[in-house]
Amino acid sequence: MQKKADLHILIAEDDEDDREVMQTCFEKHNGFKKVDLVSNGQELLDFLRDGLNAFPDIILTDINMPIMDGITALQEIFKDSELRKIPRFVYSTSTNPTYQAICIELEICAFIIKPFSFAGFDRIPDQIIATLPE
Repeated sequence: MQKKADLHILIAEDDEDDREVMQTCFEKHNGFKKVDLVSNGQELLDFLRDGLNAFPDIILTDINMPIMDGITALQEIFKDSELRKIPRFVYSTSTNPTYQAICIELEICAFIIKPFSFAGFDRIPDQIIATLPE
């Protein structure tokens, strides 16, 4: 894992407003140099597999998204020996224990409850950095 600065994060989020807020929060944080955004799990996989993009240092995905949800995308990532090396985080409004159990099986670094305020979103970059493996 790269040092906990100058990180590249790939965020999968279907809600346009949440995407914009997340982009703002990560771009203004010192620890992140690059923020890429996709709007569903299929786009997340396409980004990782197309060979045109450098692998991100971190993946952050919502769960409930159209076309392909975050859990399905994470299951596909987990099957790939290279992609599964990327630290993965989930954030969602769902507190469903089934989702949380699946995330443990998929070796997700953290399950973050999606905040309802900008201040809450603003704390997510620090939460992720604090939870990154060495």
